[in-house]
Amino acid sequence: MAHAQQIHVAQSGLAEWLKSGVSAAREWISRRRVYNRTVDELSTLTARELSDLGISRSMIHYVARDAAHGK
Repeated sequence: MAHAQQIHVAQSGLAEWLKSGVSAAREWISRRRVYNRTVDELSTLTARELSDLGISRSMIHYVARDAAHGK
């Protein structure tokens, strides 16, 4: 009987591990979408428009990363 309990615990741990992995993957996909959308939108702006926002073209990827990670 003790062996069956150990298997149950192991299966429960595996299920939680899989749930955690799926949750992490969804979070990564969500952040990546924000990053890509931000890069796409900022890339369409002219240098003047970017300057009005206080950023340069070389900063687009940094701004997008900060947007995706909530900084």
